[in-house]
Amino acid sequence: MRDFIYSEMMVHVPMCTSKEAKDVLIISDNAEKLATEAGRYKEINLTVIGCSLNEISSLSDDSYDVVISEMGNDAALFSHVNRVLKRDGLFVTKHPSLDCVEENKSLMSILGKYFKIIMPYNIGDGTTALMASKEYHPTADINLQRADMLDSLSYYNSDVHPAAFAMGNYIRKEYLGIIKN
Repeated sequence: MRDFIYSEMMVHVPMCTSKEAKDVLIISDNAEKLATEAGRYKEINLTVIGCSLNEISSLSDDSYDVVISEMGNDAALFSHVNRVLKRDGLFVTKHPSLDCVEENKSLMSILGKYFKIIMPYNIGDGTTALMASKEYHPTADINLQRADMLDSLSYYNSDVHPAAFAMGNYIRKEYLGIIKN
């Protein structure tokens, strides 16, 4: 599949959900494409760190509006992400296939301790990501002005954004009470 889809959806979905994303953290050992997409927002302060708990543990509290992670998910990471996010922050992470129900329910239960909203969304390449938000709803609070003003994107747009959160009934039923929307 086209590799631009993944980086556009991992970056622009949270950036266009946040009311005013100024400080952005990318956790990745291969962040070049994600950083390029984040660079489309001229007004942000971008920090990129490797997939290491030591690196994230050294960051200041309440520092980031958006955290985008490619690091393996566990309770320690989620605790640090919660600590570095501002009170209305958003977190996007890769996760196992939605067919791995028990593994995802465990992840979502841990995230539920820190976030009001937890929703999977379709990346567009056959996989999904998880968005966890302390304040903003990814379909109700989409910043259309920001989404529509992005130039030269190959996949993401303001119509794809809310559509990415549509899930089939079997997913809704399986994750009822776990997905917080």
